[in-house]
Amino acid sequence: MSDLPPVTIEEFMERDLEMVSETTSALEAADRMTTKRIGCLVVQGEGPDSDQQPIVGLVSETDLVRKVMADDHANFTTPLAQVMSSPLNTIASSRSMLDASHIMEQHRVRHLCVAEGEEIVGLISIRDLVRYFVYAESGPIRDLDDVYRPLSVLMQRSIETIASDAPVKHAAQQMATKQIGALLVQQDGEIKGIVTERDLIHKVLSQEKDSDTVTVKAIMNQPLIDIDINRTIHDASDLMAEKWIRHLPVTENQKIVGILSVRDLIRMIAVRDRPRFLRQK
Repeated sequence: MSDLPPVTIEEFMERDLEMVSETTSALEAADRMTTKRIGCLVVQGEGPDSDQQPIVGLVSETDLVRKVMADDHANFTTPLAQVMSSPLNTIASSRSMLDASHIMEQHRVRHLCVAEGEEIVGLISIRDLVRYFVYAESGPIRDLDDVYRPLSVLMQRSIETIASDAPVKHAAQQMATKQIGALLVQQDGEIKGIVTERDLIHKVLSQEKDSDTVTVKAIMNQPLIDIDINRTIHDASDLMAEKWIRHLPVTENQKIVGILSVRDLIRMIAVRDRPRFLRQK
């Protein structure tokens, strides 16, 4: 694997954290994510001086979908203390971006809290890793420039679908069971759109809609934004960033043959670098 310049997490992390209390409801969290156009909130403990309370967890779109929308017993008023991911997955700001990719892959998360000593000082996301690895002048992604159809190497060929007339609740439950963030939507025997975790949060939970009666068709994204299998990794990354999406159906001769997620763009990096990471540990 080609060497990458020694870049630390500190150079790419986000220091401006969106904080909420552990007593904040799932509905309030969904509304904050929608308003701020973010996929994760930092959760603090409850106390008289909120600014001084310790950080006790993270809550992501995935948490809200799998632990609230897919759960028959949860509701919109469920406090984040019952939903958040805790204990925290943290990484020191002095560690490398490669190390961050390993820890995200190991825990199947898109965000890590960044620590300096005992203090949480920032957040590093999967988007930050993509921004670094995809556009680095050398390294494993650059190695794929000469590979024939690199998207075919990175994409997932197993495609999960859902009927357009299915209730949104079923979409949330299918995403939770399969541990995925998007479903392609079928209507009249054809793929007509895509529904994602973000759609469930922004178009259903944050608006207090009934997930048992709202159908997938009502919230799916159409027309479908896809990418040809012959395009480059940079093309895929640019398109995701431009359209503010995390999933791209991959087509060959105008037929969908796979799906590419933002996580897929860097998963290979962690796999190829695992021997070094294990030796270092």
